[in-house]
Amino acid sequence: MTQTPSGSVDSLDGSRWSGVHRGPLAEGEWVRLTDAKGRRHNICLEAGKSFHTNRGGIEHDELIGREEGFSITSTSGGEYLVFRPLLSEFVVSMPRGAAVVYPKDAAQIVAMADIFPGARVVEAGAGSGALTCSLLRAVGPTGRVSSYERREEFADVARRNVTQFFGGDHPAWQLTIGDLVHELPKGEEPGSVDRIVLDMLAPWECIDVAADALTAGGIVISYVATTSQLGKVCETLRAHGEFTEPQPWETLVRDWHVEGLAIRPGHKMNGHTGFLVTSRRMAPGNAAPRKKRRPAPGAYGVDYSGPRPVDLPPESFAETLDS
Repeated sequence: MTQTPSGSVDSLDGSRWSGVHRGPLAEGEWVRLTDAKGRRHNICLEAGKSFHTNRGGIEHDELIGREEGFSITSTSGGEYLVFRPLLSEFVVSMPRGAAVVYPKDAAQIVAMADIFPGARVVEAGAGSGALTCSLLRAVGPTGRVSSYERREEFADVARRNVTQFFGGDHPAWQLTIGDLVHELPKGEEPGSVDRIVLDMLAPWECIDVAADALTAGGIVISYVATTSQLGKVCETLRAHGEFTEPQPWETLVRDWHVEGLAIRPGHKMNGHTGFLVTSRRMAPGNAAPRKKRRPAPGAYGVDYSGPRPVDLPPESFAETLDS
């Protein structure tokens, strides 16, 4: 089942569909309240309503009509900063169905998959819509993000979150409920997609249909959580024969404490969240050059049962080179 935006596409103003709002805070907008200890609360502004914490209440009417970037004191003396939430703040606090792609990984996906304004991007699955928001902001209203999600309950959460962040039905977004392997050939012409993002349990199952949909030079990027998934997706890309050598990596983010002469690494760190793998589509019928570097001994030995690079015999690759 495919669901397309119902909003008008007459206005393709990029700022309208960036998810960024300017000017005085208005009823219906979301704001983020942050206290002195860094605790955060996201609220939707409604005239006549109030927000209550253990430090007292705050009237919504005291926020509506003011420019963001001010502090307000609750009825019991709690002081709060008031800003509209950034995308990176919104995605880590929004309602979830599936786990979200965190900002550090979403930024890597947008940069390393070279997502550009006007790009035609396929995403599987939609999850809770966190990565979808970053992809839509990157392609803009003149691009297209086609998201595929197997589970309808996850698709419902993603739809609500994306609509909330952009303030309406984004004209570049199409959400399809179904398996990418079956639905992608129905929804995309062969060679018509610029980028494919696979955020799912078994992305190797989608490599063949991804290859058919991608334009020559297009990029597939996969986001996986475990080393076994990482190995299988890399070897499946090699076994296909018409993708460049896969490039796997992960990112780790560490904050720093800076206070006078006390400058040191912080006590918290965004460690492992997932692995990313990129590979580019060769022109159909063209094979990628075989790796020349000698693999580790036993890498493709008798105990290995996964996908194998093109033309690699069943015996160990190392033994083949020795012979």
